[in-house]
Amino acid sequence: MTFEWDETKRLKNLKAHDLDFDDATEMFDGRPILTVPSFRNNEVRLVSVAKIGGKLHAVVWTWRSENRRIISFRRADNGQERAYRELHGSGDQRTS
Repeated sequence: MTFEWDETKRLKNLKAHDLDFDDATEMFDGRPILTVPSFRNNEVRLVSVAKIGGKLHAVVWTWRSENRRIISFRRADNGQERAYRELHGSGDQRTS
């Protein structure tokens, strides 16, 4: 699986949220995840929520050819946490 992002946006995200887009790639390693569509600027985007380091995070991304292009990465908000827990419970177990 290949990931891409805008480097300037990654640096802004690091400054704003102290989270690196490179760490967001962990969300797609088979752990429990919640993914829902999100539409913005006439583009289909996806918001995925999963645990990283024991905390729930949200990554906004889209497909660009065969790559997952990361758009933003931050801690999950209350609604995202609630939806994730409704689907996965505490989410402490990996799927196989």
